[in-house]
Amino acid sequence: MPAPAPRSSVDVQPADPTGDRQPGGVAIEVVDLVRRFGDMEAVRGVSFSVAQGETFGFLGPNGAGKSTTISMLCTLLNPSGGTARVAGYDVLAERAEVRKRIGLVFQDATLDDYLTAQENLRFHAELYGVPRSQTAGRLSDVLQMVGLWDRRDSLVRTFSGGMKRRLEIARGLLHSPRVLFLDEPTVGLDPQTRAHIWDYINDLRRREAITMFLTTHYMDEAENCDRIAIIDQGKIVVQDTPEALKASVGRDRVQIQTADDDTALAVLRARFDLDGAKSEGGITIYVAQGEAFVPRLFAELGVAIRSVSIARPTLDDVFMSYTGRTIRDAEASASERMSNTPWMRAARRR
Repeated sequence: MPAPAPRSSVDVQPADPTGDRQPGGVAIEVVDLVRRFGDMEAVRGVSFSVAQGETFGFLGPNGAGKSTTISMLCTLLNPSGGTARVAGYDVLAERAEVRKRIGLVFQDATLDDYLTAQENLRFHAELYGVPRSQTAGRLSDVLQMVGLWDRRDSLVRTFSGGMKRRLEIARGLLHSPRVLFLDEPTVGLDPQTRAHIWDYINDLRRREAITMFLTTHYMDEAENCDRIAIIDQGKIVVQDTPEALKASVGRDRVQIQTADDDTALAVLRARFDLDGAKSEGGITIYVAQGEAFVPRLFAELGVAIRSVSIARPTLDDVFMSYTGRTIRDAEASASERMSNTPWMRAARRR
């Protein structure tokens, strides 16, 4: 059967699944959620809520518990403790009702490369019980939305990584979910493609009345969220709007490289009452009015300074301020922690 011609407008309101119950405008409500894998506690009592229509993000390093949390909210993993409700339904006791109301874009690609874009979406529509009378129109809408209408009959194996990601977003939207989960939506893509994907996501926010929950370890992506929660080692460290979090740091970031970083750290603590943090870029400290502080630093540090830079607070600074380390250092720590789990040690012995 020939595909329908594009519509003049792609401004589609999502279908209203029977019996939605989102009290008080809350789309997601999580209380003391826990997930254990053997002796390792991957998610350690997280609590948060997401309002209807909000874009909420989990910002944290790989291994922080982001994907595990999404898996529990999408009913792919059972919680070890705590409670979670999505669109008003319990993720453990009412799994089928939750699944009707969510869309999920996985971190890893899950498309069938040997089907066309249109065939992938039609298969998804069948799985989710989209009425056949609505499938053609909805398929046209979402493919236009992500700019793939002209490639609807192309095999997915001919698509670039960015095109596949856009098709996965279209697939997640096809059945008009109340909540769309995006797990690291641009991981592995080049910066230009990442920017284009975010253009589509932000356009989606304007077109469809939908709640979005995303995970990312990219600081610039987190800036697109209405609110973010910084998660580290399975726990939420802080949550607020990106601007409020940056304002909470309230100080300039000063980075220095010295001839002796250990001595410089000791002097900063003793003479300036400042706790510096060592990272791959040297020493980082946070001070009010960084430009005024630097001349004093050169005069009184007593250790040769090789370079200095000053910057206003960013989400990188927020992460370091609340966790005491950079997100890259946190990822290295998480990898080391995972490698020391009993099953990883057993796997190495095989």
